[in-house]
Amino acid sequence: MLSDAARATVTAAEHAIQAAFQAKLQSVKNVEWENHVDNTAPSLNFTFVSDFVLGEGVYRPEADAHVGCETCRPNMGQNIGCEYPRLCACLEYAAVDENRLQPGDQARYVQYQKDREDDGYLADSHGLPKRFPYQRSKDPQVPSTLMKFYLESRYPIYECNLNCNCGPICKSRVVQKGRRVPLVIFKTANERGWGVYCKEQLVKGEFIDTYIGEVLTNEATGRREKLSAEDRASYLYSLDKFIGDDPDNDLTNETCYVVDGQYMGGPTRFINHSCEPNCRQYTVSYNKHDLRIYDLAFFAVEDIPPRTELTFDYMDKDEEEEEIVRKKREKDAADPKNHDKRPCNCGARKCRGYLWE
Repeated sequence: MLSDAARATVTAAEHAIQAAFQAKLQSVKNVEWENHVDNTAPSLNFTFVSDFVLGEGVYRPEADAHVGCETCRPNMGQNIGCEYPRLCACLEYAAVDENRLQPGDQARYVQYQKDREDDGYLADSHGLPKRFPYQRSKDPQVPSTLMKFYLESRYPIYECNLNCNCGPICKSRVVQKGRRVPLVIFKTANERGWGVYCKEQLVKGEFIDTYIGEVLTNEATGRREKLSAEDRASYLYSLDKFIGDDPDNDLTNETCYVVDGQYMGGPTRFINHSCEPNCRQYTVSYNKHDLRIYDLAFFAVEDIPPRTELTFDYMDKDEEEEEIVRKKREKDAADPKNHDKRPCNCGARKCRGYLWE
């Protein structure tokens, strides 16, 4: 009877924890959770938030200070906002579209390429044709998708903002409108903790959601890491995309901000790693002059059937041939220095063997 009583107490506690997590999840639209493996629930030491939470010493310009496009209009071209890639001011630092270059652009383009060597993503490309980030279908039931160039590159994505004259229907407004797809946080059956899947079909290039959390200074991040166990899962993402591009040279590895999603964040905090992922994280900015804070947006890099676990590469590596990966994995496994590293359980053919390098 004592064992039955003890078990009843544990079960009641488990149900209470499950109910408490469900209550936390109520603040998040179109997100559910399920566990068909055991009676656990995700940590209650986690708060769902809808945007970045700025820590002490972190500054972000207010939205009304963002510079918008002034020459664009809602009714340009196809009546979907910005239409002319040479004119849209929001595309000032966007990728140049070489396929649209005219004979008169060649000298200007050569100079731009030279500027890229020193100024990186902030090279002056004024007057050159740029690449819009998204493709919008004529069918309203089909979601906008990320253009192939951006999907296959690491180039920053620039969207319009609240101060633009193109209006809310502009095709360059996707991530800022938030997640539109239903997600489920679920307990994996292969010792990979909690994962995420989408209840609907996702098409290649479709936006899923952003990674959010506390935005900390590098110093605050260091202090937090010292207080944490060495083997704890890492939810830290450095906002270091534009290091080396800052004209004032103020942005360095020591001064860039870091996003910590361990204690605050959204459902993407639970997305697992895979060495062969079906999603990727991209830099998306609505304020081209803010090099310190921007969105970390997840897009599908392939068609993803409903109820398929969403994954991304925590190391954000470029794809390699399977034989190259296999040889490196075997070499790393034989190296005694790697025996204490956290193993990767993604199960992919190209699994690198370890979660972190």
